[in-house]
Amino acid sequence: MEQMMSAATMIAQVESLPAMIRSEFERFDSSARLLLNHDQCFSIKRIIITGCGDSYMAGLAAELAFEQLAGISTEPMNAMQAGRYGSQFFDQSFPRNPLVIGISASGLVARTREAVGLARGQGILTVALTGNLNSPLARAAEMTFDCGLPAFAPAPGVRTYRASLLALYLLAIRFAEVRGRLTQDEANDMRAKLKGTADAIEATIYMIAHQVRALAEAVSHHSNIVFVGDGPNYATALFGAAKVIEAAGRHAMGQDTEEWAHLQYFVNTDPSTPTFVISPGGRGHDRATELIASMKQVGRTVVAVVPQSNQAIGPNVTWWLPVVGSVPEIFTPMVYPVAAELFAAHLADILGETPFRGLSGVYQSDSNIIQNSAVVQSLAL
Repeated sequence: MEQMMSAATMIAQVESLPAMIRSEFERFDSSARLLLNHDQCFSIKRIIITGCGDSYMAGLAAELAFEQLAGISTEPMNAMQAGRYGSQFFDQSFPRNPLVIGISASGLVARTREAVGLARGQGILTVALTGNLNSPLARAAEMTFDCGLPAFAPAPGVRTYRASLLALYLLAIRFAEVRGRLTQDEANDMRAKLKGTADAIEATIYMIAHQVRALAEAVSHHSNIVFVGDGPNYATALFGAAKVIEAAGRHAMGQDTEEWAHLQYFVNTDPSTPTFVISPGGRGHDRATELIASMKQVGRTVVAVVPQSNQAIGPNVTWWLPVVGSVPEIFTPMVYPVAAELFAAHLADILGETPFRGLSGVYQSDSNIIQNSAVVQSLAL
């Protein structure tokens, strides 16, 4: 009998991440090296990464890696925007451009295969990142990157999110290597740092395991939870909110660090709203540090997801969930979601909630509204 999703299976998925990254890394790296030939790597002028939910967030998380490492202008777009609104207007000044990467672990999501199909119909080079090579998305795209993983206890996308990130980061490194922005030694060093995120995840889980349970118990009465991040970790903020919604059924939102100061700062219906500040010490860290005082001034319960070595934020908040290890900012979305994932799982357990509400009752049509929606084949101007 297929195992049902639960808080326990979600925690098990988080704890499995280090072993998964180590065991699958070489296979993913080989796929990244073989996916595009040298001419294709050189010819790409722009990249569109598209998907829904976690897959869209993976694109947001990887944008900086493609731009910083490979020097290729990259735009993450949700699949509705990319397909029905953007695809007709992609700049095709160069042949087979832009490269459109569609992400869906199942390969069944209607909007994502729609976006990829509409792009391919215009002669644009398309790649599907999917764990299902026999899926509609795989058939819609010109090329496929196999993101399939060994079977594991089911949970809201934890392992699949890292698989998407791993594939994207390895593609960015490969582009940089082929295009001469990184030497072979430098590219291999980046690969080693990416693989090393497994160590950081492992150490972080050990460090925060008991504290994150206590946090979930302390804030379980709140109806709203906010996650704040910037740069590649704006994606982590969105992803953290998604896991709380999926696992525990509580309202949560992800917000950009600066935008929080313009908007959520003024909310007074629940002054002590738990507010996670996700900041690995990169370009936005000084702004996050500034805002801690403002968050405390208006009464927020501030939860810091910052490096263990941090002394500017960590000691000055209500809860500190330290991240262990040094990781390049472009790869931090591999590590920094761990706190939110564990928090969401423990919150679900405390509340007695089943992920995705067990896809029963009024929620049993989930696959129909996501996977079986009618797919547009062409668009009229």
